[in-house]
Amino acid sequence: MKFEGQNFAAVSTPSDRTLESRLLALKSYGRHSYASLTDAQGNYLQVAGGGVTCMVERFDVSTSTRLRAFHDKPSPVFPDGTVLAFGAGELRLKSDEWFHASAALEIFLCFSHGRSYPDTVHWRPAPKT
Repeated sequence: MKFEGQNFAAVSTPSDRTLESRLLALKSYGRHSYASLTDAQGNYLQVAGGGVTCMVERFDVSTSTRLRAFHDKPSPVFPDGTVLAFGAGELRLKSDEWFHASAALEIFLCFSHGRSYPDTVHWRPAPKT
């Protein structure tokens, strides 16, 4: 596994503690606003934003498919089409695609350890960019 992010050194085989400290420090503004974790096959998980404004996507090498995470509780604060602005640009999200950093961390730990994602996390094709 290789963990990379905006303005921090890449880490191969990151510990759970490293993932936790770096993912929970992400903010949609400032020096650290996105990160990714890539396995040996090239599959990856990425997060943008931070705090209560995280977006999570994954890429599956075998199908060349990028998928965006969503959940069962749409945000009443962020309606469909709300823009997430972060260091790499802007993305329009649906109201059910906003995650708290702690939920993003849980998804990253599942990916890191090869475990199933939480039952509350679902995946759909990511919009074309």
